[in-house]
Amino acid sequence: MNEPKVKTRSFTLSDFDFDLPNDLIAQHPAPERSSSRLLDGTGAQAVHRIFKELPQLLEAGDLLVFNDTKVVKARLFGEKPTGGKVELLIERVLTGNQVVAHMRVSKKPQPGETLWMAGGAFSATLLGRWPEKDGALFRFVLSNDAGNDPYQLMDQHGHVPLPPYITHADEVDDVRRYQTVFAKNPGAVAAPTAALHFDDALLTALDQHGVDRASITLHVGAGTFQPVKTDNISEHVMHFERYSIDPVTLEKIARCKARGGKVIAVGTTSVRALETWAKTGQTQGDTNIFITPGFEFKMVDKLITNFHLPKSSLMMLVSAFAGHALIMNLYKVAIDQHYRFFSYGDAMLLQKASQGEI
Repeated sequence: MNEPKVKTRSFTLSDFDFDLPNDLIAQHPAPERSSSRLLDGTGAQAVHRIFKELPQLLEAGDLLVFNDTKVVKARLFGEKPTGGKVELLIERVLTGNQVVAHMRVSKKPQPGETLWMAGGAFSATLLGRWPEKDGALFRFVLSNDAGNDPYQLMDQHGHVPLPPYITHADEVDDVRRYQTVFAKNPGAVAAPTAALHFDDALLTALDQHGVDRASITLHVGAGTFQPVKTDNISEHVMHFERYSIDPVTLEKIARCKARGGKVIAVGTTSVRALETWAKTGQTQGDTNIFITPGFEFKMVDKLITNFHLPKSSLMMLVSAFAGHALIMNLYKVAIDQHYRFFSYGDAMLLQKASQGEI
């Protein structure tokens, strides 16, 4: 006889709100990646730790799944032919030197108009909106005399797309620290921030402890910073992000499950990719999966994540995973204990809630 499903309470946007002092928003990373703090929320009481203690919190045979996307220097500055300033944030690279971008400008140019970027180093010709004529983004062709592709042009002339709550312009250290040590596949405009805490020494310690590693690729988009604005959260339109999962990772997950190990997602982006695959059976594509309380997790057993913006889709995701009441309590503990928040901030370790604990 099947057990009745536990009915999830109804949540509104205000359920994911909290007051955060501005001085807890980290503007710079910890001196060393693994020296950040780790709030362990897997037990009956929250425990305060340092991130480098992670190996002793995991078991031999567990599997960490990282996002190996690479942040590109996607923020570009330029001018219209009239001299007006323009800023582009490249969201996606298409074929034929075409890109899709957010555009910040006082008066939007018309299709066919050419912008001059990075002091005239290359041009960006507007083709139109994307997707299709009523899309929120814009499609450009990038070009210069050397015929460089968009990734080369961004690398040479772009800026690190730091999140909107980081107030300083990108600096030399941001090029290194707003990137994971294992970043491989270029395409993200935001870092998978939970993975920023891992350094080579910690990875070696995890290997020695018998913890396995695998990777997915999900190119984090600027939509990750967009707040949810509808009080009825089911009305929120989720952004799309590209992901792929290779056969080696699928095999490692199967072996981990077979031996009774835990699949531990490093960051919400890894969760999105893994649970999209579990839901659709597709190992690559675009996902707009929106995870809110009541979601049934099929792949992920534990989660390492940073602290997220109030009223954000990521607050909803972690609440769905570990339980709303627990998350709100852990955030209160973190604020009381002066943890550092958001991309350059501290982390927490969570385990999947049992049915009925949402």
